[in-house]
Amino acid sequence: GAVSCLFSSNEITMADAEKKARTFRKFQFRGVDLDQLLDMTSDQLMDLFHARVRRRFQRGLKRKPLALVKRLRKAKKAAPAGEKPTPVRTHLRNMIIVPEMIGSIIKIGRA
Repeated sequence: GAVSCLFSSNEITMADAEKKARTFRKFQFRGVDLDQLLDMTSDQLMDLFHARVRRRFQRGLKRKPLALVKRLRKAKKAAPAGEKPTPVRTHLRNMIIVPEMIGSIIKIGRA
């Protein structure tokens, strides 16, 4: 009797776990939600960033960081809905994370 009772309660908890939808973390930057960040213009984004990042963007993004963002877009578009995109390999450790990059996977090289 005790074994069947234990099994049925375990079965119930597994069924409950399957019913629950996965809850994902809500991304925010300085109190602004990700959806709002994606809708912002670059000038509005600059107001949120600190001085070092603003300076870097004012001086312009070079070819390699722009190529990384382009590859991240491509990987995200190629991924099926609800799945993780394929990782993008890069050596750019000092790349500033912009809202468009959230949800992408980046592999940093060792060299």
